[in-house]
Amino acid sequence: MNSLECKCGHINPVGTQLCESCGRPLTDDARNKPLADMRYEGSARRSQTYNKTIIDKVWNFFSSVKVGMWIIVAILVAAAIGTILPQVFYVPANNASEAAAYYERIYGTFGKIYNDLGLSDLYSSWWFQGLIGMLGISLIIASLDRVIPLYKSLKKQKVKRHQSFLQRQRLFSKAEGIQEDVLTPAEKKLKELKYNVRREDGAILAEKGRFSRWGPYINHIGLIIFLGGVMLRAIPGVYVDETMWLREGETLAVPGAAGYYLENNGFEFDVYDQEGANEVFSDAIERVGTIASNYQTNLTLFKGENEDIIGDPGELTEIDSGPTIVNKPFKFDSYNVYQVDFRLDELKAMTFQLQNKASEEQFGEFTIDLINPESEYDLGNGYRVELVNYYADFTGFEDGEPQSKSPIPNNPAFLIRMYTPEKPEPETSFVLIRETIEPFGENDFKLAFQSAETRDISGLTIRKDLTLPILMIGGLIFMIGVAQGSYWNHRRIWLQQTPTGDVLVAGHTNKNWNSVKKDLHFVTKDTRVPRPLDQQDPEADMNFDEGDETT
Repeated sequence: MNSLECKCGHINPVGTQLCESCGRPLTDDARNKPLADMRYEGSARRSQTYNKTIIDKVWNFFSSVKVGMWIIVAILVAAAIGTILPQVFYVPANNASEAAAYYERIYGTFGKIYNDLGLSDLYSSWWFQGLIGMLGISLIIASLDRVIPLYKSLKKQKVKRHQSFLQRQRLFSKAEGIQEDVLTPAEKKLKELKYNVRREDGAILAEKGRFSRWGPYINHIGLIIFLGGVMLRAIPGVYVDETMWLREGETLAVPGAAGYYLENNGFEFDVYDQEGANEVFSDAIERVGTIASNYQTNLTLFKGENEDIIGDPGELTEIDSGPTIVNKPFKFDSYNVYQVDFRLDELKAMTFQLQNKASEEQFGEFTIDLINPESEYDLGNGYRVELVNYYADFTGFEDGEPQSKSPIPNNPAFLIRMYTPEKPEPETSFVLIRETIEPFGENDFKLAFQSAETRDISGLTIRKDLTLPILMIGGLIFMIGVAQGSYWNHRRIWLQQTPTGDVLVAGHTNKNWNSVKKDLHFVTKDTRVPRPLDQQDPEADMNFDEGDETT
């Protein structure tokens, strides 16, 4: 059985509750209800009709509002879990191994488990993107399952409906023995209220605000576009949000921008002068100390000739140069380089002198680059220094072994072997700032600190977002749908007069029932036709203000 034939002769699809032509109830469930279910005009929905094939089952699963709500709950719970610890984007690490070490060092076992489960990069994970995709599929299928039959029903609706349809409307009244024409004055009044009026064969259908019924579906279209934009961010090159630390004089590849390199030509840091500052800043400087008035990094952008070869840029060609200032990014090729952080006076290099402890005789100086130290320094005449181990951020000893917290030279320490012609075996020293440890007994030679070279580091954020127009369009369409569905309502009024003098009046709206009640009161006022009563909520009629106001 692929169709349902109504007594009026109209052929309806299987699953239809109310005849598309006359409005008669076609199923026992519809007949037993005191009021007609007008949410989808009693039309046949695929999800309520077919459940045989795999496609039907998938369709029915995603068309369920309950399933959609559970998907939203799952997304919200997952998003909340992602806020327990900082995401990997905010972690000072250049690769996955450094990030894993950071989580374990800072947050212990919980941090290690959190990172191992992939929760540290939750919003880019395949399963979170999958939830977003499932929500998008749910919105598409749930919308199509409802909007197509609703559109067909409203488009095909007849002016004259069966009496059983009108009697099952929430607002309904019937008058008998009225021979004078009530349709013509009613039609005039309805047009005054800006209704779209259709009249045929002793019946009137007045309709207003049908477009508001499409508000939720336009809302869904906006959400689907927005979610599509979010998912596009997973495609490489579409969305970039990376952090890089660039030291003065250093040239590094731009993360997320293949083939581009940035050189730090110098960092500028300006502060407010207490003498020249106004009263507000003067008080603040007195309380806090130094207050930055501006900080910026002067950059030069290069393009490598070997764009596709990782680790070998080839010859670098200068493309552009300029500063990146707070809130004024340096721009190139859809990328924005933001100045977001800085570190002043990071140790760059330390200079030592090899000396005889007793005579303080000097045997040469050498400088250790704290970013890329050499393993050996030849001082000439048989004197040389070997750098056995380097601890950039020394924190102490653990089980007799020196420990370093990070690769940043915040507190450098060195395990040194000193080779001299006077000693057949090298002497060992553990050199720290302002302290030297001699682990194998007292040495004859020492390393005397001479000077340190510092430089500033710029914290830069590299951003590129090609999805922003999509997100803005989706958001705009979403808000249009919200306004369309919230501030207007779909009102319909049916009037039918039979040759015997019976007058039937019914009204329906998808929300704000007082609005259609006031319209009906205006139409039926000063006539013998009684105002329709609220069959669902009779008390609402008792409290209804029968003023002349219409909406």
